[in-house]
Amino acid sequence: MLQEREKKLATEIFKELKNPVKLVNFTQELECQFCRETRQLLEEVAELSDKVSLEVYNFQLDKQKVEAYQVDKIPASVIEGEKDYGIRYYGAPFGYEFASLLTDIADVSKGESNLKPETKDDLKKIDQKVHLQVFATPT
Repeated sequence: MLQEREKKLATEIFKELKNPVKLVNFTQELECQFCRETRQLLEEVAELSDKVSLEVYNFQLDKQKVEAYQVDKIPASVIEGEKDYGIRYYGAPFGYEFASLLTDIADVSKGESNLKPETKDDLKKIDQKVHLQVFATPT
């Protein structure tokens, strides 16, 4: 599924990985658009670095994992490092989202983001739970 230029990009980014990253994929075989493709993409991504692993769960059968990761739709991909930062991808991370997926894997591996210090300071001031969603559509 990955083209050579995408593999090269991922390999370059993955050179910077510090700690292991676990990709967790929630899928099912029936009536799920892009589940098979998402799983295949994540399998290929995980093969590009010994610091990236993949666990796959069935959305219908693995209810404990679904609840633990608070996944409510599929295909779903979780990026988890030393802790769960709450990063979830719903749908297939193709196109521009693929680069975001790779960047998120690198950030989770490092345990930090590229946010400016003043942005991090502002975020520390938030004293309640926030549910942030970013929507993207391939065009």
